Amino acid sequence: MYLFVVNKKSGNGHGYRTWLKIKTALDSKAVRYRHLFTESAGQAAKLIADTLSEPENWQGVAVIGGDGTIHSVLPVLKEFNVPLAVIPAGSGNDTARGFGIPHDPLSALDIMLAGQTKAADLIATSGGLTLTALAIGFDAQVAENVNASLYKKICNFFRVGRAAYIVGVLHTLLTFKPCSVTVTCDGVTSTYPNAWLTAISNVKSYGGGLHICPEAHPGDGELDICIVHGCSRLQLLRLFPTVMSGKHVHLPFVKFMRGKEISIHFDQQRLALGDGENMSTGPFDILVEPNALQVYAV
Repeated sequence: MYLFVVNKKSGNGHGYRTWLKIKTALDSKAVRYRHLFTESAGQAAKLIADTLSEPENWQGVAVIGGDGTIHSVLPVLKEFNVPLAVIPAGSGNDTARGFGIPHDPLSALDIMLAGQTKAADLIATSGGLTLTALAIGFDAQVAENVNASLYKKICNFFRVGRAAYIVGVLHTLLTFKPCSVTVTCDGVTSTYPNAWLTAISNVKSYGGGLHICPEAHPGDGELDICIVHGCSRLQLLRLFPTVMSGKHVHLPFVKFMRGKEISIHFDQQRLALGDGENMSTGPFDILVEPNALQVYAV
């Protein structure tokens, strides 16, 4: 039995439209399933926990929605040791991208029904669990501004979610001010003045397809860190087009690390987003939880 969790509001209603396609396919294949409708990420966790508590051979939980809905159910999936299936229907869809899951919902469904899973690490902080990336600083503020914006709704309507993040970069660049950050990675401490962001990543890309940590792998037992520091606003603006292709790795003001235990302390309060969801404002003590989740993938 599969459990489908449908966020009807994700992607400006794209979640519900996707579910209608999936339901038709499931019925035609005579697949045993149950489904739950949710209109918020927070509501999904309780609904899933209550359902998984029922005596049944649960083969997986399929989330039809965005990264925020997936983020909210991670503790439940870990607790019940049930694999995650991703049917992308959000704006960024970084989880699907990180695990090579196609945007087409029926193709994503076929991956789940094929039955092959891969072990994935989780990013653990005091604020909870994250699957894709923990963004702290400028990148987090970009995502926060995008989520509260009208231009995100417009971009979702035209199915160009990545464009909303590009607009968000320009929007945030006008007001954000860098500050010093101290990063400790597996016991080695470094301080970076005028830091714009630190991104702790479990997958290669975030923010709708920005390849922030091109060498990251979700099942290698380590977390990749990208620190952008000591650059001007113009240099930062020029950075983001290179992040789309991963070419920023060669820039002198971009630093990479990799480790299992990470502490990040900014001199000023900074917003952190995990899977695009608000986590806390620091300080941040971060651990990798190796192979904590199974994900249906090829």
